[in-house]
Amino acid sequence: MRFAEELGTSHGRRLRRGVLDDGRAVFVKSGPASDVLVSEAAGLRWLGEVAAVPEVIEAEPDRLVLAWVGEERPDRAAAERFGRMLARMHRAGAGRFGAPWPGFIAELPMDNADAPDWATFYGERRVLPFLRAARLPASDVALVERAVARLPEVAGPAEPPARIHGDLWSGNVLWSGGQGVLIDPAAHGGHRETDLAMLDLFGLPQLDRVLGAYREEWPLAEGWRERVPVHQLHPLLVHVVLYGGGYRDSLMAAVRRVLAL
Repeated sequence: MRFAEELGTSHGRRLRRGVLDDGRAVFVKSGPASDVLVSEAAGLRWLGEVAAVPEVIEAEPDRLVLAWVGEERPDRAAAERFGRMLARMHRAGAGRFGAPWPGFIAELPMDNADAPDWATFYGERRVLPFLRAARLPASDVALVERAVARLPEVAGPAEPPARIHGDLWSGNVLWSGGQGVLIDPAAHGGHRETDLAMLDLFGLPQLDRVLGAYREEWPLAEGWRERVPVHQLHPLLVHVVLYGGGYRDSLMAAVRRVLAL
């Protein structure tokens, strides 16, 4: 393989475009050996059973090689196709909440151990560990803990574990070949509303069309829009941990909305 273009870095890893001996273009992410890239590859392969993802060509602790995805602007049909695909992916399900591989979001570890229900999994495996790492004032911590205590009441109707991307912001959706292609997952068995809340948090082109097609494919439980801030607690805490207090106001606004449910 020869390298054709440097693409910068992300979370301490070098990003490059390469060309294999057979002429195929590839995306290469490399860096210190860890479980991060192997976990990413496992998630891509799992999601790829039912959704569009880049082909995993090589996965080693220090290097991940994926088929190159050429990007284009999404149109109405692509947005609707993506919504239907996302619904089918979620509906494919998971054997349990969590996953059999180590969990990561960016470089931050996540506990993928099972839990008896989603509210327990989300509170104990996703929200509270990042709350402890966020170094927030004691008054903020107390409010987040109150919101976590309310999760069983505000989580909505019980659903079986969905097959979710887990870090589905707009930068992790590449538009190619008339559809959305998923990259950089933190994949696990979770709640399908989590992926939709993440898309809402940071925006996505033609999100209304995506959601409309999703709901035609698999209707959402009543009250799903009001539960959006519940599912945004984790990604907002992640951003506080990674980038500092600039995300504190958004986090605490979501906490207050959860407490008001």
